[in-house]
Amino acid sequence: MDGVLIIDKPCGFTSFDVVAVARRLCREKKIGHTGTLDPMATGVLPLLLGKATRAASLLEDSDKVYCAVFRLGVETDTQDNTGEVLRESNAPVSRAQLEEALPQFRGEIMQTPPMYSAVRKDGKHLYELARQGIEVERESRPVTIYRLELLEYNEQERQGSLLVECSKGTYIRTLCADLGQAVGSLGIMTALRRTRACGFSLEQALPLEEARSLAEENQLAGRVLSVESLFLHLPQVSVTAAQSVRFQNGGALALERLRLSSPLAPQERVRVYSSTGEFLGLGQANAETQELAVLRLFCSRTGE
Repeated sequence: MDGVLIIDKPCGFTSFDVVAVARRLCREKKIGHTGTLDPMATGVLPLLLGKATRAASLLEDSDKVYCAVFRLGVETDTQDNTGEVLRESNAPVSRAQLEEALPQFRGEIMQTPPMYSAVRKDGKHLYELARQGIEVERESRPVTIYRLELLEYNEQERQGSLLVECSKGTYIRTLCADLGQAVGSLGIMTALRRTRACGFSLEQALPLEEARSLAEENQLAGRVLSVESLFLHLPQVSVTAAQSVRFQNGGALALERLRLSSPLAPQERVRVYSSTGEFLGLGQANAETQELAVLRLFCSRTGE
């Protein structure tokens, strides 16, 4: 089975747990996921099936959208409500204070990864060190917050929710903790729901239990999206039968011989289709050679 299955990950499951379930339901051994979600998080988890796994490295920089619930006045070792409480603060925080602090977290910011994370230090995951009670220095890394809005906030309970659109590698729980410090308090994340990833939304996501039911009825394949659905944001180009054979065999195509609606920018990527409409794969413009090089093939045959 080749394609993309969008799952609404339930709370308590790791991303790898979902992959394991999907392998059984789809009867497909070759399955990967795009963008790990912590066990407490829910929401959009695109699974790549079969040939679609070839796209994994091409999707790493995709942006994500989250709805995060936070609580002020508490600090934990995990920066969320699953960890051990380290400190508490009774400092009141108004909605106005939060709104005033948000701009400093928009745009490109530097963020220090939490100890409970998959980031490696000297060959070891930070969470492995954290479980041993070891804390080490971590280098801050640039991340981008494209959109950050305060959706709700209860001043008495000091709890609220945020809408966050961000780049790959952004830790939302760290954002909640840093926001708490910025308003003179402490902060943790108490819930997280990913509403968009790789261009897919919650409306397209299938709850895991529903996926099980569809699999029992042999209808799950009908919810698997095509591999090309991962790249619909890219322009497309159709090639002749001869060009199709060359492209499928790894050969670059002369840009001047392609029917392009507009010139391609250097390194620009496009979806490549055969003369019969089959999605062959992705090409990338090479300005030096004036060719469309093969970036990744997804076709099922080597000729027409």
